[in-house]
Amino acid sequence: QAQLVESGGGLVQAGDSLRLSCAASLPTFSGYAMGWFRQPPGREREFVAGITAGSGNTDYADFVKGRFTIARDNAKNTVYLQMNSLKPEDTAVYYCAARKSGWFTRSPSRWDSWGQGTQVTVSS
Repeated sequence: QAQLVESGGGLVQAGDSLRLSCAASLPTFSGYAMGWFRQPPGREREFVAGITAGSGNTDYADFVKGRFTIARDNAKNTVYLQMNSLKPEDTAVYYCAARKSGWFTRSPSRWDSWGQGTQVTVSS
């Protein structure tokens, strides 16, 4: 019953910006915590950013603080990731995730639903 669809990825130069979107079909979108993870080539999936249910408290991985911003629009059932000052090491498949508890965790195994990912490639 859950479906998450990411969009907005692409090929950009270092220093550029991208805005990722995740359209979510969930029983009650506003009751789910939402998050973004990424998986670089040959590496494990890692936490990027999370936002709680409701008005949304946020949390960020250290490597994106000051550059990325997560936001949600509950009226549109959509979560966003604004990515500024992109670096080559940001290259990865970016995944949207949802968690029924309403609070985020940095452990991928504890999230309930996943999108299929959108590729972000940053060239130097």
